[in-house]
Amino acid sequence: MPREQAVKARKERNAALVEMMLLAAMADGRVSQHELQTLLRRVIERPEFEGTRPEELNALVEASAQRLSKAHDLEEILASLRARLPDHKNRMLAFGLAASIAFSDHRATRTELGLLKTFQAALGISEDEVAQIVDVIEGGGSLAEALGEPLERLYAEVMVLVSAADGHLKEAEARALVESFASDPLFHNVSPERAQAFVSEAVSALVAEGLPTRLQVLAHGLTTHPQRLKAYRLATKIAHASGQEPSPGEQRILHILQATFGLADDEVARLDREA
Repeated sequence: MPREQAVKARKERNAALVEMMLLAAMADGRVSQHELQTLLRRVIERPEFEGTRPEELNALVEASAQRLSKAHDLEEILASLRARLPDHKNRMLAFGLAASIAFSDHRATRTELGLLKTFQAALGISEDEVAQIVDVIEGGGSLAEALGEPLERLYAEVMVLVSAADGHLKEAEARALVESFASDPLFHNVSPERAQAFVSEAVSALVAEGLPTRLQVLAHGLTTHPQRLKAYRLATKIAHASGQEPSPGEQRILHILQATFGLADDEVARLDREA
């Protein structure tokens, strides 16, 4: 049941994100080819849509367009969007995607700007957040930069993958995970509440999307060699938390992470010794 609920929530969120982009594209009464191409490009580059096959994406766009056509008014649509985007992170993402469509031709019309203002009010996006998103989009940057998606969450996910390798979270592993957040300088700006949110998000994503998809997301988000070494070091710390050799399941995850991150055998051996 938890997996089914997580999969359902992911589908509903992704549908809401597509609807936001379609609304922005339709603001002037028609969807241009350039706007449609921008929509597809944004979907492809976002980790939320990792693993979505082309035919699934086409079906999602068609279903979203049909849902919008059946709505009685904009307020009904906005209420539905708020329900399917319950947290601020996803609402920020939805606004950023809509803004990227509105500014896809390097300028937004008065109608598009008015719709973005409506989105801002409906989703509770601050003026500073809007300015940051628009600045990055106009400068050709990625939404990850505009949204300030933290590396800490990706590092937390790496630790969760190792912790869940044997199907459950051992006490020693849970303690090591908490200690990493508490003592590692990398996490000095992460509050206990935020750390717990990172772990919960990672568990939910793993349940809903599976290991292969989450590994693609990690590879996409941790792009530099130092970041990947850091992630692997945290993984080995969790794997050795019990004071014993990592289990076969943990060894498998470590090997997969090494391959995913492209780490050399001597680098991995050194990190294992340090752990």
